Amino acid sequence: MARIDSTIRPFSTDAYRNGEFLTVTDQDLKGQWSVLFFYPADFTFVCPTELEDLAESYAAFRALGVEIYSVSTDKHFTHKAWHDTSPAIGKIEYVMLADPAGALSRQFDVMIDEAGVADRATFLIDPEGRIQYMEITSGGVGRSASALLDKIRAAQYVARHPGEVCPAKWKEGSESLAPSLDLIGKI
Repeated sequence: MARIDSTIRPFSTDAYRNGEFLTVTDQDLKGQWSVLFFYPADFTFVCPTELEDLAESYAAFRALGVEIYSVSTDKHFTHKAWHDTSPAIGKIEYVMLADPAGALSRQFDVMIDEAGVADRATFLIDPEGRIQYMEITSGGVGRSASALLDKIRAAQYVARHPGEVCPAKWKEGSESLAPSLDLIGKI
């Protein structure tokens, strides 16, 4: 079961990126910050708006040392066809993982078996392969790249500053908190 601070399990899947097919494994995620961005299906409605938003912010993710992996239960061939025919999806430079059997979606507990698709779910994986952030929304609610970037900056800050935490609405450069007995009842 996918939980905060759990280590991702081994996987291997086909993928599409920039005109090429490739194989991606759990080892590709290790050594860097990674986002697994599950969505229900290619050629749909909310999904392309989310994926385009990620594509338009991809340079900001890369500047933070984060690689994006979108994941749906479509085949890598379908990802290529969508990339080649949709102006929004054509902007994507990140890796699009294929999960046609739903194995990766089940590993992260986001598979909707009766529909054959994944939930709309986001997982932030740290360089050691541990889940540091996760979000699952209903199928009709799209996610925001800028909100995800804020979460990543906070997670990276906490990783670099043991003993500190980021309060609500924390932005890079804002004050963090150092939990202690002195703060109890004063916040």
